[in-house]
Amino acid sequence: MAAGAEGEGGFAIHPMDQFIVKPLFGDGGVGLFTVSNATLWMAITVAVVSLLLIAGTRGRALVPSRVQSMAELLYGFVRKMVTDVAGEKAAPYFPYIFTLFVFILFANLLALIPYSYTVTAQFAVTVPLALAVFISVTVIGFMKHGTHFLSLFWPTDAPVALRPVLCIIELISYFVRPVSHSIRLGANLMAGHAVLKVFAGFAGPLGIGAVLPIAMMVGVFGLEVLVAVIQAYVFAILTCVYLNDALNLHGHSAHDEDEHHSDYIGVHPDSHAAH
Repeated sequence: MAAGAEGEGGFAIHPMDQFIVKPLFGDGGVGLFTVSNATLWMAITVAVVSLLLIAGTRGRALVPSRVQSMAELLYGFVRKMVTDVAGEKAAPYFPYIFTLFVFILFANLLALIPYSYTVTAQFAVTVPLALAVFISVTVIGFMKHGTHFLSLFWPTDAPVALRPVLCIIELISYFVRPVSHSIRLGANLMAGHAVLKVFAGFAGPLGIGAVLPIAMMVGVFGLEVLVAVIQAYVFAILTCVYLNDALNLHGHSAHDEDEHHSDYIGVHPDSHAAH
């Protein structure tokens, strides 16, 4: 994105410049194997997550340290989310969803450090993450159900005349998933950081009158911390919802399956006794 001309009155605010991918070494363009600012901050994110989850839990103390407590809370939170939304059938896929959640969470939070880089505002990062979820869920659906997985797009409860139309709608909504999944994350992070940059641009030239822009920056920064956490949660829980569709066809939730299983356990002994 090219920087615009300097505005009148000393204001030179270019909020989108912070999202430009730049090489760390040299002034050339960014190629496939160029080490860039985005590469650096993704590596930092992986290092921070590894430090928390590996080094922080190495001791496995009975009385956990603060770092171990944080890692265990993250683990328990995501584990409960996966089983609540997609059921125990989704437990084997918990490590993947947990990895997605912690990577996006810490990438979002590290992007709030001054002079850092927002990797999750880049569609080159969010689109592959969303495509990986889409392809994985689709493959799991066919592996679990075979061609019967296609019945997900054929609403048998609807009137026969409406089924072809609803089938087309279901297909469109299914293939739009990676688009909405990636844009939701990238656009929210990009918008918030752009607003912060605009207020910061006003604060400098105003001098002593910068109290209002700085106050607005503080408020927006607090909101961005909340957005950073919520967007990681939304990305992970949508992944769980899509996984539930693949594991439990026709909208049967994990809760419905648990109720059905409980009913079966309650009835089966009586039926057996009757026989």
